[in-house]
Amino acid sequence: MASTMIVVKVGGSAGIQYDLVCEDIATQVQAGRQVILVHGGSHEMDVISEKLGKPPRVLTSPQGYTSRYTDSETLDIFAMVYAGKMNTRIVERLQMRGVNAIGLSGIDGRLLEGPRKATVRAVENGHQIIVRDDYTGKVEKVNTALLRMLLEAGYTPVITPPACSTEGEAINVDGDRAAAMIASAMGARQLVILSNVPGLLRHFPDESTLIPHIRYAELEQSLTFAEGRMKKKVLGASEAIAGGVAQVVFTDARIAQPIQAALDGKGTVIEK
Repeated sequence: MASTMIVVKVGGSAGIQYDLVCEDIATQVQAGRQVILVHGGSHEMDVISEKLGKPPRVLTSPQGYTSRYTDSETLDIFAMVYAGKMNTRIVERLQMRGVNAIGLSGIDGRLLEGPRKATVRAVENGHQIIVRDDYTGKVEKVNTALLRMLLEAGYTPVITPPACSTEGEAINVDGDRAAAMIASAMGARQLVILSNVPGLLRHFPDESTLIPHIRYAELEQSLTFAEGRMKKKVLGASEAIAGGVAQVVFTDARIAQPIQAALDGKGTVIEK
């Protein structure tokens, strides 16, 4: 199963062409590959949060990683946007292209499970603060039996946060790192991470500074120039390769056949 399986993560930033991504997933599935799609929804979440009068608050860790502050009310909006609107619409796009997709959030069947963080450290106005009412965590366990059962029955899983805490609570988790855990746990050879840039850029946002190939051993130093959400993608790539995934590719979700482009080595290819 592993040799023909690809895990694809598509981000939720503005500019992503979900129709092109879904078109390519349909091509891959029809060619006999098993695809697991993990998706985000950050841009849509920001838009809807503003409309609902609950503008997004971003926490920055002392290491420079950003995450969405997720209190109970934000978690409701998060579930509505990610597991509701985004997941349903992506499944719909795939069904229209003949792919029998099934939408799941990480809390369904404890598909994605991990501890909720008791506290989160953040930096605000140059000072470290401790946030205690945050519903975030990290995926440490994947229900591979559920995914294998669905794949063997011919379904294409479409997965989104929230995940399930060890206590059974819904928690916000990073989608790139969740996709890395899924790829590792399922024994996938490749993880394709699609976003609204062509790959890892040495000087963001200058697309001419694309880094075409990077070794796992050099990944950590790329954190010094990876901007914003790309830091989490680099971290996810590192965790995937440490977990046995042979190749991670960052590529552009704004182009036709983005997954095939990644499999052909376009974008940033990360290997041991």
